[in-house]
Amino acid sequence: MDLNVVGKNIIRVDAYSKVTGKALYPQDIYLEDMVYGKVLRSTKPHGKIKVDITEAEKVKGILKIFTYKDVPKENKYGVVLKDHEVFVSEKVVRIGEPIAFIVGETQEICEEAYEKIIVDYEELNAVFDPIEAMKEDSPIVHGDSNIILHYKLRHGDIEEGKKKCKYIVENIYRSPMVEHAFLQPEAGLSYLEEDGTVVVAVATQYPHYDREEIAINLGLPEEKIKVINTNIGGAFGAREDISVQIHLALAAIVLRRPIKIIFSREESFLAHSKRHPMVMKYKTGADENGFLQYMEAEIIGDSGAHASWAINVLRKAGVHATGPYVIPNVNVDSYAVYTNNPFTGAMRGFGATQVSIAYEQQIDELAVKLGMDPIEIRMKNIFRKGSMTATGQILTDSVPLDKCIEAVDKEFQFSRKLEVESI
Repeated sequence: MDLNVVGKNIIRVDAYSKVTGKALYPQDIYLEDMVYGKVLRSTKPHGKIKVDITEAEKVKGILKIFTYKDVPKENKYGVVLKDHEVFVSEKVVRIGEPIAFIVGETQEICEEAYEKIIVDYEELNAVFDPIEAMKEDSPIVHGDSNIILHYKLRHGDIEEGKKKCKYIVENIYRSPMVEHAFLQPEAGLSYLEEDGTVVVAVATQYPHYDREEIAINLGLPEEKIKVINTNIGGAFGAREDISVQIHLALAAIVLRRPIKIIFSREESFLAHSKRHPMVMKYKTGADENGFLQYMEAEIIGDSGAHASWAINVLRKAGVHATGPYVIPNVNVDSYAVYTNNPFTGAMRGFGATQVSIAYEQQIDELAVKLGMDPIEIRMKNIFRKGSMTATGQILTDSVPLDKCIEAVDKEFQFSRKLEVESI
């Protein structure tokens, strides 16, 4: 079969414009009569607030300062759970929460007004460790409990699996919070068309969801909202959550002028999600021949102050906790937990990335205890066609892991033994 794309060197349709600098990003777009916006964000991780914008409103050239009182409808959004506020109404739950949106004739005018807004904080106890956050006496971030999700995976008989093991290795692994660090910080532009349709030009991963979130909060039918997805200067998951979209649409509708906002790098760090840090407690056992018999894992993911994709990420972490290995007896508990840290969400791998740190090191330690080649122990236990995963799925197609390991081993000529002293 002659394929058009597979096996061909295809040039990206946007390659030329990007390498020549002709590609337009939101910050490159200018419209006549355009004004500028700036977000005032929380500086405390947990506390009740009172906001005074009186002096800031007096700054010459300020058109309006928007707060939660100006949001026509819901004042809440979120990709799964609606636990973000467009503007904080009563309580901040992290550093970086949007409190007010300043709109002025120039960026400098917005900066001047920014300094004149007074935010009084009644600070509340905060929690930054997800393990502590799971305790009953912990400060509560949202609702009645900090536990967003408890995913359970059960397969086989754990006690029988333990009996068959010659060695069991037990360890705790921790993965860090990770910043996406894309080249283009968040930016956007909004304006009204002649028929009253509000247009938001933004670099986003979810233009259709963005339109839905704007509609819910502004009380508009979705057909009166247009989201134009510009060139995107990197995303990797962090542009799945709302950033500038609702603020810009609201301001354009009220002021009836084009409005632009560009985040600084510092504000970008504060505003968008991060990769979930995880605490992963593992017990893994193998018999005298190196065949895996048993695994227990507890995985605790720090969702920070908002849920974002935590339910999906920690579920996937639980599903992938065994790695690409056949293990007949498995118990996995994974938790997504609120804290007052920066919120975490989508980042490439969706929970499957973090757990690989744990299960691969477990395999290496078992190889050492068994005096076995690390390649050999993997080849004994990897998924192949017909294998059953811990979730009960039978793998019927595209399971070339054995060929991959053989090719990598041949190319890099790995040492045939792990030279490690007692572990």
